[in-house]
Amino acid sequence: MNEPAATPKVEIRRMILSGEDREHWELAWLSTVDHKRIGILYMLTGLVFFVVGGVEALFIRLQLAVPNNKLLSPDTYNMLFTMHGTTMIFLVVMPVVFGFANYFVPLQIGARDMAFPRLNAFSFWLVPFGGILLHFSILAGGAPAVGWFAYAPLSETPYSSQLGVDYWALALLVLGIGSVGTALNIIVTVLCLRAPNMTLRRMPLFSWINFVNSFIVILAIPVLNAALVMLLIDRRLEGHFFLPRPGGNGGSAIMWQHIFWAFGHPEVYIMVLPAFGIISEVIPVFSRKPIFGYEFVAGSTVAIAILSFGVWAHHMFTVGLGRTVDLFFVGASMLIAIPTGVKVLNWSVTMLGGRVHFKAAMLFCIAFLIQFLCGGLTGISHAVAPFDWQTKNSYFLVAHFHFVAVGGIVFAILAGLFYWFPKISGRMLSERLGKWTFWLMTIGFNMTFIIQHFLGLAGMPRRVYTYPDLPGWGWMNMVSTMGAFFMAAASLILVWNIVMTLLRGKPAGDNPWNAWTLEWATTSPPPPENFDTLPPIHSRRPLWDDANPDRPDPVVGTSGHVDVVTPDKNKASILLFIASEAGFFGILILVYLFYNATPRPGPDARGMLHLFKTGMFSIALFASSFTLWRSEVALRKQNHGCMVRWLALTIILGGIFIVGQGFEYWGLFNSGLEVGTNLFATTFFTLTGFHGLHVCIGLIALLIMLGLALAGDFKGGSSTVLEAVGYYWHFVDIVWVFVLSVVYILPLLR
Repeated sequence: MNEPAATPKVEIRRMILSGEDREHWELAWLSTVDHKRIGILYMLTGLVFFVVGGVEALFIRLQLAVPNNKLLSPDTYNMLFTMHGTTMIFLVVMPVVFGFANYFVPLQIGARDMAFPRLNAFSFWLVPFGGILLHFSILAGGAPAVGWFAYAPLSETPYSSQLGVDYWALALLVLGIGSVGTALNIIVTVLCLRAPNMTLRRMPLFSWINFVNSFIVILAIPVLNAALVMLLIDRRLEGHFFLPRPGGNGGSAIMWQHIFWAFGHPEVYIMVLPAFGIISEVIPVFSRKPIFGYEFVAGSTVAIAILSFGVWAHHMFTVGLGRTVDLFFVGASMLIAIPTGVKVLNWSVTMLGGRVHFKAAMLFCIAFLIQFLCGGLTGISHAVAPFDWQTKNSYFLVAHFHFVAVGGIVFAILAGLFYWFPKISGRMLSERLGKWTFWLMTIGFNMTFIIQHFLGLAGMPRRVYTYPDLPGWGWMNMVSTMGAFFMAAASLILVWNIVMTLLRGKPAGDNPWNAWTLEWATTSPPPPENFDTLPPIHSRRPLWDDANPDRPDPVVGTSGHVDVVTPDKNKASILLFIASEAGFFGILILVYLFYNATPRPGPDARGMLHLFKTGMFSIALFASSFTLWRSEVALRKQNHGCMVRWLALTIILGGIFIVGQGFEYWGLFNSGLEVGTNLFATTFFTLTGFHGLHVCIGLIALLIMLGLALAGDFKGGSSTVLEAVGYYWHFVDIVWVFVLSVVYILPLLR
């Protein structure tokens, strides 16, 4: 008897689930810690929010299609404008590039999974939670209407009293924590789980670039988190960080811009570097030759990562920072164009002399090269301060940004999708529909954004919900709006292509592109353990060497210990976490110094704080570092009882510090000093309060260690987990050295 035909839903389950998971397929995906499934979940989440952000963009373009339009009210337009930018950056681009990294970095380096699978799952689930939190603001009185950059004082309570900004800040905090967790996981995976002979110099460029990019995430996201915390304290506790007040006792709106763009420009590279990694994989495969200048591509990535932290104020030329500051950031902004230009040269030369196959993935790469080059050139024009003054607040800047974000990043993502979809699904996307997607997307993108350069030069300001009927503005905006609907059509065809391919697409085979990196050495889709066996790894193209033993690539040697080192993953992860938290505390300390460097009205550190009392419980905290070290020494000597006693003493000393700080706070509150009293109080309670929170987290970790020790663990003579907790505890003590010096001692020396 013939079996009934499978429904499309059943067919998809058969394809993407193993046999034991099909019965409970919902739970299999909700509870998964497999890096491949988590990568797919990242990309699906990005697709959902891409639809949301795309609809928001279409409404924005419909409102601007004709002069003096009344389709949307000013407030509604500002909400859509804010939600579109925030959604596309934090809920589309970042989840999608993290999804690609999650799926393919372990495969490319020959690992079976990420270093911390549960942390990987936790980091992912923060993304939909943050997205829901952001969009719940619509039901809680109105979405934020302050732009994705939330400039102060507009984002402060007197000017935005609804809860939208609070939900925006909380959502970004949640998303930031997840991003740091993912970045930490990628770095530790690359350092600790590479296959034998997969040295750092042999890694595929996609993995190498994501490895470097993760360091930017680790260092940049905490800067944003610090700004968001300060903004929430201003809004919910009547703080003074960013709201100017009469009498010289208020904060600085410019401070928000400095902190936000200190994150914001590295964020551009957090999004674009993974796109560079995708292009660096796809172009060589479809040009049938190795990438030209691997070392230069890798080295320029490191240069970009370093320089990205020194160019933030080119977003602030119109603020009036002074000629000297402007000249520094003009030079830095031009300098960072050099390593980016090196990459464009490498990709172009790789194509020259190659046998280029014009598949859909390669077409998106070619469009990326042309469009990103245009976006880069207009970006350099903004490094020229006088030109920037004329175009900063015009549609010229809107066009420049979208040439990078859409013409560059989105086109690279589409190239990666067409390249790697056969590996993810085991089926080939339709090339015919892929080329329809390419041409509609390319035509629509250029219709939408090329003409916006001319709108900006003609004087049309950005961030406006409508405009007067001035010569040329109406028809140019109409062309731009029409282009947006071309891109929407391309997106619909892409989704249709994906769905139909999943249902009845052509089987892909293990390596349909005859590619050379390790992800193509396993089945499509890969099994749960990724690999049965791995080919020998002596160069950057192990599959080429395996298929062509008579003419393999030159052996890539090692460059000393650093190239082959595999540190302990627990220690590596906590050191990266410490680096991230150091950035957070660094911002809080700098803000405290800035606001308290000169006397201000009201209570201050000299009058309110008592160094002797604070010094007493500070000694307890400093002593706890010594006792924890003695506990580790006792453990290495296998003296379990002594180890437990020293560990218990460490916890007692940490508790004394927290109790002492609590009494200090109680005394300050009784004397009338609260968070909202003045700038000193706001900065003091924020800095010392977050340090106290970190001490409490450390005490919880130490209590867990003590419980494990009393249960009989740690009898083997060493524990990397205890050492990792020790690193964190010593870091907390070091932070207090800086806090004590800046807050308590420095005011006495004036």
